[in-house]
Amino acid sequence: MPATRPRPPAHSSRKFFLRGLAVLLPSVLTLWLLVQAYRFVDSSIATPINEGIRLAVIQIDRRTGFLPPQFDPGRDEVFSEVARTATSREPLDTDSARQRLREQAFIEWWNERWYLNLVGLLVAVVAVYLAGRLVGGLIGRSIYRRIERVLTSVPIVKHIYPHVKQVVDFLLSDDRPMKFNRVVAIEYPRKGIWSIGLVTGDGMRPVQESAGDSMTIFIPSSPTPFTGYTITVPRTDTVDLDLTIDEALRFVVTAGVLVPPRHATTPTLPGPEPSDGSGPATT
Repeated sequence: MPATRPRPPAHSSRKFFLRGLAVLLPSVLTLWLLVQAYRFVDSSIATPINEGIRLAVIQIDRRTGFLPPQFDPGRDEVFSEVARTATSREPLDTDSARQRLREQAFIEWWNERWYLNLVGLLVAVVAVYLAGRLVGGLIGRSIYRRIERVLTSVPIVKHIYPHVKQVVDFLLSDDRPMKFNRVVAIEYPRKGIWSIGLVTGDGMRPVQESAGDSMTIFIPSSPTPFTGYTITVPRTDTVDLDLTIDEALRFVVTAGVLVPPRHATTPTLPGPEPSDGSGPATT
């Protein structure tokens, strides 16, 4: 009997590499998405708010001397600033130079403390929460409707705002969420090809009158189940599947790789050939 050849090292190396990639890639991608989301929020929301807070503090200090004496520059620094701007288009006097140096010292003090940059993010969270509480009341809803009427009357904004609002309401609204009733199988896009569908509701009335009892089904696509097709079919053309919505979405995202264990087909292993009673063959 010939000896079994050992697998080449390259095959084992590739197998271990792919195994390590499968273990690390989900966590790495998750961290990457979180970091990118934080960077977007920090640059687009927190940073402008922090700049506005610093500007507000500076404006208050110009009128009332709000900042403590620790930001006051020394006499030599003031004279140096006055001399530096003497030949510029806007020369500074002693008081203006002292105020500018106070503002620069405050900004440097702020930038040296990284945790102060979280103030903008905290203010944004509180503002969103207060806006939600305000819109929940009668006065807040009235103000919100007036703002919407103004936005929808602006020539360019009125073509963008309604569509953006529909998408946001679709994703975040508690009044009209997307609710999938159950998972079904449907022969789509043609007979003989079965696709997984998520039932969203009953069919529209004109379709019900023409096709009888029907339902609306969302057919998600792989590997992005957020896109797909919406179809309306008779109830008799569907097959109910014992799957949860999460299991169906995992099945679609992985292109059928992750099948729930209770629905997975067990491959039949080749067994010995049936004996005819004559016993094993001999040579």
